Amino acid sequence: MAKTRPLSGGTPSQRQLRVGEVIRRALSEILARGEVHDEALALASITVSEVRVSPDLRHATAFVMPLGGVNTREVVTALGRNRAELRRLVTDRIDLRFSPELAFEPDTRFDQMDRTRELLRSPAVRRDLED
Repeated sequence: MAKTRPLSGGTPSQRQLRVGEVIRRALSEILARGEVHDEALALASITVSEVRVSPDLRHATAFVMPLGGVNTREVVTALGRNRAELRRLVTDRIDLRFSPELAFEPDTRFDQMDRTRELLRSPAVRRDLED
């Protein structure tokens, strides 16, 4: 009998990672070409940094950030507003049994990296690192 993974928690399977990367590439291509006709999206250069897919491959969350982090909330709202069209365009590019529901979240990893760099540059940490 095959071992099964728990549905919540844990690390993603290789299939989840592969499907997430395929969806990320498709979304990046669609947004770069300006195939979605929304003024808020046409004015922004959007980075799709990661797509996380649920274990059943029916839900995908894309983590996005506009260039420079400007108008992040407006861009995420515009992507959510156009998610049906984006889902159709992604489905045309990928070969899956089910077309995943798309959700969009702002990518906060860039902010976390900046905070970490700032912390490492602080005098207290520098003092400890030099000893």
